[in-house]
Amino acid sequence: MSAATDSARIAPSGNALTQSVRDSMVVAKRNLIRMTRIPEMLIFGLIQPIMFVVLFSYVFGGSISVPGAGLSPTGYREFLMAGIFAQTVTFATAGAGAGIADDMHKGLIDRFRSLPMARGAVLTGRTLADLVQTALTLVVLAVVAVLVGWRTHENFGKVLVGFGLLLLLGYAFSWIGALIGLSVRTPEAATSGGLIWLFPLTFISNAFVPSENMPSFLQTIANWNPFSATVQACRQLFGNLPAGYPVPDAWPMQHPVWASLLWSVLIVVMFRTLAVRKYRSATA
Repeated sequence: MSAATDSARIAPSGNALTQSVRDSMVVAKRNLIRMTRIPEMLIFGLIQPIMFVVLFSYVFGGSISVPGAGLSPTGYREFLMAGIFAQTVTFATAGAGAGIADDMHKGLIDRFRSLPMARGAVLTGRTLADLVQTALTLVVLAVVAVLVGWRTHENFGKVLVGFGLLLLLGYAFSWIGALIGLSVRTPEAATSGGLIWLFPLTFISNAFVPSENMPSFLQTIANWNPFSATVQACRQLFGNLPAGYPVPDAWPMQHPVWASLLWSVLIVVMFRTLAVRKYRSATA
């Protein structure tokens, strides 16, 4: 790389923070335009959560007992939806990792590296674009949930806070996906690596069944799972916890909104730092 290019990169125009934000928005716009040109990415991303909604609602809805709601299909449907929403935003992690791995594989990251732009902007722009896609997916999924009988029982402000926590969790997990995408050699490996750890994370939780039904050692894992905290917070904010539902004694379950917020912020700070560091070493 020439000295002129090095000089341009280390001396970007304007304030460093402003430059970083502007560069991130440019990269985010690039990824959003790419998504609109490949609509099947969004369509296929919607099929799985919609299948989960239908299958769990109608196949298991009358078979799983929820404390306070019994075997009522409607009660289980309302209990279930927060878990489906949370699973949907976290499974977007695989797409984030695969996208970054694909950019690395095609050499696009090297082209970004040659430009006078903030180093972290490439990853931030990608995660922001994924956040927009996740928000659109949540809107469609919420409509499907209403069609199968899901309802909220709290005011509109609390419902919005619930969806905000879901998006924050999805954004946090997209940084895990970014780190995975930078750590593997192919998009296929990033997809596999992005999914393999999500299944135990989402199923050893309170997403689909009450954690009280699990063995004691799994109850502890489920109750302190950051995924469970967001699910519990959403049930509380949506008014989807059945009357008389026994809330576990663990602190995250007693204070799920704060626990969800703290877990998500911690994951963002930790994995953004690791991902940016990995990006710098990968493009050095």
